[in-house]
Amino acid sequence: MKTPLHRSPVARSNRRGYTLVEIMLVLAIIAVLVGAGIYKLSGNLDVAKATRVDADISTITTQLKTYEMQALNLPTTEQGLDALVHQPTSDPIPARWTQLFESVPVDPWNRPYQYKNPGVHNPNGFDIYSLGPKGKEGDDNLGNWKQ
Repeated sequence: MKTPLHRSPVARSNRRGYTLVEIMLVLAIIAVLVGAGIYKLSGNLDVAKATRVDADISTITTQLKTYEMQALNLPTTEQGLDALVHQPTSDPIPARWTQLFESVPVDPWNRPYQYKNPGVHNPNGFDIYSLGPKGKEGDDNLGNWKQ
């Protein structure tokens, strides 16, 4: 009587695993699919960054309005958005001040948001904007006048 340890060579050849070629073929197919997906989604990154700028500008605007309610005026261009993080030491110095941000926000391109009071685009208010992907003043800046 044969035990399971003494299988014939024919029985062993029927057991089959994946060959290196098959594994490499599957990995190549997965790589092609991932590459195609990244290519198709690459335009979404720009949309996501623009959406984040809009959300950040809304948040900063809310905090500036809170600052204005407490201090009775908005920070000057010179005081900038830093007035939301540190109490201003230049005029007009707010009588009541509260820290509204832990740090000055930066845009998705890791540059600080620009602030002007009075604004160029909003002469009766203020401008908050990102310099965008190019990092310089121009028509492609993303600001509160485009919301």
